[in-house]
Amino acid sequence: MPLQSRPLFKLFMTLHPALELGQTPAGGRRIFSVSGGYFEGERLKGDVSPLIGSDLLLARADGTFQQDVRLLLVADDGDLILMTYRGIRRSTPAVDERLARGEAVDTSEYYLRTTPYFETAAPQHAWLNQIVAVAQGGRCPGGVEYDVFEIL
Repeated sequence: MPLQSRPLFKLFMTLHPALELGQTPAGGRRIFSVSGGYFEGERLKGDVSPLIGSDLLLARADGTFQQDVRLLLVADDGDLILMTYRGIRRSTPAVDERLARGEAVDTSEYYLRTTPYFETAAPQHAWLNQIVAVAQGGRCPGGVEYDVFEIL
């Protein structure tokens, strides 16, 4: 049976300028601190905390970029939800250069997928602790945007 999903929320994040860590044994490392944002869906909405969040982006030897992200989501009822995800972005060198310059590049021109997981102590959001999610997205003016889906 093919996987089925349903929309969880749309996530938009704003980012501080990248910190270039440089070439490490793991690959080229850049750190993006999250400066805020929001998430909105039928079952869940709120803000992305500007206090806790970063992407430890790794440029791998095979030309892909690997994400390692931690975010603190603040639901509209005030409850806290930790969102973590890993992901992969791959594209042509020309698209990589356009993205690095901050140009608007349609998400159909590259692949960006992530696997979010959630952690919360809030009883009304405890269902998030028990799901698997996937997301697709890309850069957009002012930040990064994802469509997040619950896998059923």
